[in-house]
Amino acid sequence: FSPKELVARIKARLREQQRNTLAAEQKPLLTWGELEIQTDNFVVTLSGKDLNLTVKEFELTYLFLSHPNQVFSREHLLQKVWGYDTSGDTRTVDVHMSNLRQKLQTAGRCIETVRGVGYRFSPV
Repeated sequence: FSPKELVARIKARLREQQRNTLAAEQKPLLTWGELEIQTDNFVVTLSGKDLNLTVKEFELTYLFLSHPNQVFSREHLLQKVWGYDTSGDTRTVDVHMSNLRQKLQTAGRCIETVRGVGYRFSPV
C-alpha cells in the first residue's frame, strides 16, 4: 500500500465523520426571510424555488444562518466546512463565497466581507 493513499483515505473518513456529526447537530429547518434550509435532505430554497448549491455551499449557508453576525475567519471556515487546517492558501474560501453570493441572489448581499478577517452573515 501507499502511505499517501492511506493518509488520503483516513482524511476522507474523518471528513465524512465530521459531516455526519455536523448533520446530526443541525436543526431540520432553518429560515431567514425567504431563504429556507432543510437539513434533512440538503435543500435550500429562496422564495420557494430550490437553489442548486454544492455540498460546501450548503454547509457555508447553514453555518452563516445558524450564527448570524458572527465573523468567521477563512482559516476557521476551511477547518469547519472543508475539514482541514490551512497551509496558507485560503483562496478556495473566497471563490466559494463569491459563487454562493451569486446563487443566493438578494440574500447573498447579507454575507459581508470583514476586511483582513473573513466573512459574516449580517441579516438586515
